[in-house]
Amino acid sequence: MKNILVVVDMQKDFVDGALGSAEACAIVPAAARKIAAFEGDIFVTYDTHFENYMDTAEGKKLPVPHCIKGTEGWELNKDIAEALKGKKYTPVEKNTFGSVDLPKLIKKAVGNEKFTVELIGLCTDICVVSNALLIKANFPEAPIAVDAACCAGVTPVKHDAALETMRSCQIDVI
Repeated sequence: MKNILVVVDMQKDFVDGALGSAEACAIVPAAARKIAAFEGDIFVTYDTHFENYMDTAEGKKLPVPHCIKGTEGWELNKDIAEALKGKKYTPVEKNTFGSVDLPKLIKKAVGNEKFTVELIGLCTDICVVSNALLIKANFPEAPIAVDAACCAGVTPVKHDAALETMRSCQIDVI
């Protein structure tokens, strides 16, 4: 059985940068420990925008430039980057909430083997839930889980609501 860990958008801008929060900062130690101890395939998503962000559909609804490729805010949080040192992982750049490439990359990594997927990261109510649902839609029989202690939402209320949505869609919340 293969084990997959998906680390969603643990970038500086989401932790303590443009869109950071105390809740996001608080999950970093647990997320770093989970990454460091994990044995299996790791995929790391990067929210990736460009200088034209404010002209995009997302930029019009969330007018806070963030995760602009090549900036410090686009880089992984330093503790997360440290936890990934020495580990083989696949970076996945995405310009929207969920990555349509991620399920394809997972399929390539697992081939015909049975596998599990666990997700951690930011933000529970936007990118974590989007990627979890995309993975579940592509692999309805695979055990998929999200570690609530290694995720944070835009607000604690939205975090809890996203966890409940994932539970409703048969994604295990651990």
